[in-house]
Amino acid sequence: MIFIDQMDREVQLNDRPKRIISLVPSQTELLADLGLDEEVIGITKFCIYPEEWFRSKTRVGGTKQLNIELIRSLNPDLIIGNKEENTAEDILSLEDIAPVWMSDIYTFEDALKMIVSVGDVVCKKRESEQMVLKIQEKFNQINKQEKKRKVLYFIWKDPEFIAGKNTFIDAILDAIGCENCCELERYPALIAIKTPNPDFIFLSSEPYPFKEEHKDYFKAIFPNAKIVFVDGEMFSWYGSRMLLAPAYFQRLANELAIDEKGD
Repeated sequence: MIFIDQMDREVQLNDRPKRIISLVPSQTELLADLGLDEEVIGITKFCIYPEEWFRSKTRVGGTKQLNIELIRSLNPDLIIGNKEENTAEDILSLEDIAPVWMSDIYTFEDALKMIVSVGDVVCKKRESEQMVLKIQEKFNQINKQEKKRKVLYFIWKDPEFIAGKNTFIDAILDAIGCENCCELERYPALIAIKTPNPDFIFLSSEPYPFKEEHKDYFKAIFPNAKIVFVDGEMFSWYGSRMLLAPAYFQRLANELAIDEKGD
């Protein structure tokens, strides 16, 4: 069987995969929700969901610092990674061990296609297609304001990095009715952005763990914006987490509306 991954690479499997290693937290969660408890034998130290897997599955290092020899010893018949999360050097090494299926996600549609494609590769296509239909239905039910709220979404501090265009976070902001004030692509530093005028500053819970102590710092830079702490997993985890995200986004939208009325 030959599959084409999201990097347009051919991935050849001789049989249904029974020993899978997942190198990305959001895709690990997807595999769990597709019912692959027995088949997944290895995950990264950042694959914290499901908690039972985090406790019981073999951890093969970090997403960008993989233990290649440990992975080899596990004798996998499929490895699932992501272009942004994993290094090109590691992926090249892993291809000598087992077939490697790679995701490459920038848009909302990319994420949906990944779910179905992974489902196909692991012989759970029907379940993955049903999941995608539920995700689409839930996102379509989010109540959006006619006027988009202007947002800057921060992912890091010292230096301050922002989620820009051509990122999954940007796609999610658009899907929930927000406008990304950052016109640059990928993850530029704040210093590179010209005179943004956001309504809201979103401080993500990951990868940098923004806390209440950072609020005054950003308020001094953006005195006219509301500072809001947001769940980074909901904004950046593509996969089955997208089933839970719409309910969170609706609660967030309601909170933002209350903040606006309070001005």
